[in-house]
Amino acid sequence: MIPLRGLDHLVLRITDLDPMLRFYVDALGCTVERRREDIGLVQLRAGASLIDLVPVSGKLGCAGGAAPGAEGRNLDHFCLRVEPFDEAAIRAQLGRFGIAAGAVEPRYGADGQGPSIYLTDPEGNVVELKGPPDAPARRARLSRRSAARG
Repeated sequence: MIPLRGLDHLVLRITDLDPMLRFYVDALGCTVERRREDIGLVQLRAGASLIDLVPVSGKLGCAGGAAPGAEGRNLDHFCLRVEPFDEAAIRAQLGRFGIAAGAVEPRYGADGQGPSIYLTDPEGNVVELKGPPDAPARRARLSRRSAARG
């Protein structure tokens, strides 16, 4: 079995960033954790997880096709946290079910930069399996959490 720990992040394709920020930040209390203007991404902290907002006019957003609606998807992908992240074991488990997966690449998630792999479910939904952050990223995250507490 693959040792799932929970939901790491959710990526929403959106048409208008400002109302979404008002909803998630002002109304719900998320905080802006990171912005990547170069690719069109705003990552919001939601407790232990992230909500990524990807405007369809940006580099990432346009890769998903039309704006959310009947002809385009709203959800880009969802990510499940895996720990430990053992690529060989994950590929072996997926292979038992004839599931192909992409290359392992470092990606940023709720706990920082770490290994991740993309696959697609039978209905075309993209699922990311993400491992823990590398050691330096994990130490920096723990240090920030300790400083925030006080």
